[in-house]
Amino acid sequence: QVHVVESGGGLVQAGGSLRLSCAASGRSLSGYTMGWFRQAPGKEREFVAADSWSGSGEYKYDADSVKGRFTISRDNTKKTVYLQMNSLKPEDTAIYYCTADTKAAGYGSTWYDKVSEYALWGQGTQVTVSS
Repeated sequence: QVHVVESGGGLVQAGGSLRLSCAASGRSLSGYTMGWFRQAPGKEREFVAADSWSGSGEYKYDADSVKGRFTISRDNTKKTVYLQMNSLKPEDTAIYYCTADTKAAGYGSTWYDKVSEYALWGQGTQVTVSS
């Protein structure tokens, strides 16, 4: 079983950058699809990015709202997933959650952006972007 813990959140001015980390305990991350979601006050939790690593290769996905600004990456040897966030906007303010599931999200997958499809969740880390 894998447990995940997020870190790296904080307060940043618009246009700035932050890098979130998601450290996993337990077995290797190989074979897991790792995702980042976020939830702003009064809003539903929404997909940000996902990275799937399996025998068929590595696949990455991101939401249109963060495309070109956020990048997901992983270091399986460190059992850590990262979310590099650049050109931050006030609307990026939210609690960011790391999540994991054993299902692969290869080419043509349609489940990776759905909250209900992930089995493991961290406690979240707050990101606040001031204008």
